[in-house]
Amino acid sequence: MTTMTNTNRESTVHGVLADFATPDELMTAIKEARKRGYTKFEAYTPFPIHGIDEAMGAPRSPLGYIVMCGGLVGGTIALLLQWWTGAVAYPLTIAGKPLFAIEPSIPITFELTVLLASFCAVFGMFALNGLPQFYHPVFNYKKWKGATDDRFLFVIEARDRKFKAGDDWSWLGTEVEMVEE
Repeated sequence: MTTMTNTNRESTVHGVLADFATPDELMTAIKEARKRGYTKFEAYTPFPIHGIDEAMGAPRSPLGYIVMCGGLVGGTIALLLQWWTGAVAYPLTIAGKPLFAIEPSIPITFELTVLLASFCAVFGMFALNGLPQFYHPVFNYKKWKGATDDRFLFVIEARDRKFKAGDDWSWLGTEVEMVEE
């Protein structure tokens, strides 16, 4: 982290924030930052922008694998629980039917598969996104509320190896501000 000295206190810089009016300006800044070698940055937009993940070099989300594992665990638990209760714990032979059959087990297996996959999707998304997040240094930006309405924000973080607080950040645009921790 880079440290800047204020008049009567010392504060830590989180990064430099640039404010844009259009998604095209944001995409141009992202591409320029990547070309200059920056790797630790984030974009905040009021709506999804097609192609921004590729422009930022973001890896593919592991959420699909988490959901798939949750669904497989749910289906396995459902089948094992029905087998165990019908064939091991309470083996009752009724009208010559087998102690366990797959056909009547399908609805419960489906339900538990969907239930656990859904829970994994929601809680996995929260975990991967670091939510809930009650404070983030970017919230200190004076026009932060515009990020949910009509502004496109781009932050290059101070933990990037190329970041220097005293650098000329004019290449980012006209509205550039240092954001403190």
